[in-house]
Amino acid sequence: MVQKFKIPTAITLFILLLLPLSYGIGTPGFLIADSAFGLSTKVNPVGTNLIVEIAKKQNPAVVFVTSKTKFQPAKGNTPGPFGQFAPPFKGRPFTPPPLPGNGTGTGFIIDHEGYILTNNHVVKGADTIKVTLQNEKEYEARLIGSDPKTDVALIKIIQENGEHASFPFISMGNSEEVEVGEWVVAIGNPFGLSHTVTTGVVSAKGRNIGSGPYDEFIQTDASINPGNSGGPLLNMNGDVIGINTAIFSGSGGNVGIGFALPINMAKAILDDLKQKGKVTRGWLGVMIQRITPELQESFKLENARGALVSDIIPNSPADRGGMKLGDVITRFDGVEIASMETLPKQVASIKPGISVKVEVIREGKSRMLDIKIEAMKEEKPA
Repeated sequence: MVQKFKIPTAITLFILLLLPLSYGIGTPGFLIADSAFGLSTKVNPVGTNLIVEIAKKQNPAVVFVTSKTKFQPAKGNTPGPFGQFAPPFKGRPFTPPPLPGNGTGTGFIIDHEGYILTNNHVVKGADTIKVTLQNEKEYEARLIGSDPKTDVALIKIIQENGEHASFPFISMGNSEEVEVGEWVVAIGNPFGLSHTVTTGVVSAKGRNIGSGPYDEFIQTDASINPGNSGGPLLNMNGDVIGINTAIFSGSGGNVGIGFALPINMAKAILDDLKQKGKVTRGWLGVMIQRITPELQESFKLENARGALVSDIIPNSPADRGGMKLGDVITRFDGVEIASMETLPKQVASIKPGISVKVEVIREGKSRMLDIKIEAMKEEKPA
């Protein structure tokens, strides 16, 4: 009797062991296998093929950018083989300064015509610019426009000998929708190692690293190193949500803190770069400062929100619009000014000649001013 039940018992145990792996939700009464691609989703991309697919799709639109100037640095000051990055001081965030001679970086194609976005510091002052595609085909490129304030440059591939190639390109996403903690992919040419793919998460948004008046960087722990400048930071849809621009490092190498310019900032100035080669920004004509607890108490303010007007340029839009020293700007063109850093970005976004409503607190009372914005000139204060 014992011998007769050996085979059925073994089969039963085998089936029971398989059930936790194979039983799934399906037609009642039936056993089905869960999908082997259960983890290959945008919700949980770790350890899946999603990043592989992003790299395959977008690598052809990422280019290796090299720039050259006729003037060569003096002996003893020759930049390293990868040009653009130099170690910062005391571990502070930095954007690599432009260096004479050879420079290298990354860019990404944004349309079939061969327009490329990169960092201004990658191509600044260059006499010749060359881009190399993933298939190792090399083209010369020309500078279309640049904006030092945001460190963005637009270049375009030069096609010769009657060539009319249609180039692969990467779609630009919406950086306003980026969430802290979401997965991102960086593609670039760190240390000249072409088309290097790294991944990580968005560590923070809206970072001010002291590089300019329009700082609003996306911080990421995706590995970014010298040569990544100008390369794309991609979301899990494969869309560009940032331009890799700077790192935080005491040695010049990656320590898990990189900064990317939000792509919406680049999109906002793209037409100006294409049409005029530079960016025209709005100008208010004030000097502002942060509201400290002491100033809040002195001006009898309910909170520390807003920007305190510490100086007004004579005959500026603010002056002609009735703004006074000591005014606290709390709202500009309908946008709340949460802090001092918010105001320059909002003013810059207004087209010259447009009149905007500016709400201020003066002597404890709210006032509404109507101010006509002018074009900013380089020599004028922001």
